Amino acid sequence: MPIPVVQIGTGNVGAHALRALITNPEFRLTGVWVSSDAKAGKDAAELAGLDDPTGIHASTDLGAVLATSPQCAVYTAMADNRLQEALEDYRQILAAGVNVVGSGPVFLQYPWQVIPDELIKPLEDAAREGNSSLYVNGIDPGFANDLLPLALTGTCQSIEQVRCMEIVDYATYDSPVVMFDVMGFGKPIDEIPMLLQSGVLSMAWGSVVRQLAAGLGISLDRVEEMYVREPAPEDFDIASGHIPKGSAAALRFEVIGVAGGAPAVVLEHVTRLREDLCPNWPQPAQPGGSYRIEITGEPSYAVDVCLSSRNGDHNHAGLVATAMRIVNAIPAVVAAAPGIRTTLDLPLVTGRGLYTPV
Repeated sequence: MPIPVVQIGTGNVGAHALRALITNPEFRLTGVWVSSDAKAGKDAAELAGLDDPTGIHASTDLGAVLATSPQCAVYTAMADNRLQEALEDYRQILAAGVNVVGSGPVFLQYPWQVIPDELIKPLEDAAREGNSSLYVNGIDPGFANDLLPLALTGTCQSIEQVRCMEIVDYATYDSPVVMFDVMGFGKPIDEIPMLLQSGVLSMAWGSVVRQLAAGLGISLDRVEEMYVREPAPEDFDIASGHIPKGSAAALRFEVIGVAGGAPAVVLEHVTRLREDLCPNWPQPAQPGGSYRIEITGEPSYAVDVCLSSRNGDHNHAGLVATAMRIVNAIPAVVAAAPGIRTTLDLPLVTGRGLYTPV
């Protein structure tokens, strides 16, 4: 029997998730929630870029969407700039007895010792009340820095450091809120954006560092963060808007899990808005960007993961991968024990049933 599901949010990630929920016979779409009146009333197929109507129309009423009796909700609504609202959405969905897979807030990938317990407890209580499970993941944070590095370490005799990197040109990433308001691109260098406020990097990507440490049995002394920003050498435009000369155009940051006085687990991002910026910084394995896993140990590894798509560039491929990482996990999450679940808890999620002959 198909799993009845609802889609919460139809933006950059949500549209891809919605398309999968409509086209994969393993799922039966029962509802769609949207944040804007402009999308309300539209058929789910239109929001997913499909031709054949589904008869399921989008609503701005979350309660009405949950009343369609889904077993699971796919939550891809914007969370970075509305954390409290997103956490309340999750609490409401879980308490209603609906399992959830989500793409954010990213700290929910592994929230323990990352966010305060008073933010975690309402979700755990709601999951217990509703006998439901919550799984947040994606490509980064997510697959590129949890399952892949942990799998590689399973072939090591000893491990000194695990470093996970995203090295990506964000010029084609079309989300002004994320690019300008959250990450601070196009803003004066001395203006500190949301992402770079003290402790925010450690909250957002601390989930990666803490989960890897837990998977490797490492007790961390502390988690540190650092960043460097570089200005635009001239005016130029990106998909999200205008980048004035002298404003922030490149960002490199690390979130570092320290154990025994040494950097044991490191999450690093190298983000450019043009490929010619900061040539001395790490370079991707393919034009546009790649994810890199470096394990120092015996043996050591350096593995590059290069995303591509017939329908777009590396950023498009990353959005699809983020959506499908959580959609493909739905059966495992529905079957999981109640509570906040992580990659350490779930069985291996594969592309079972997705093969399509050319």
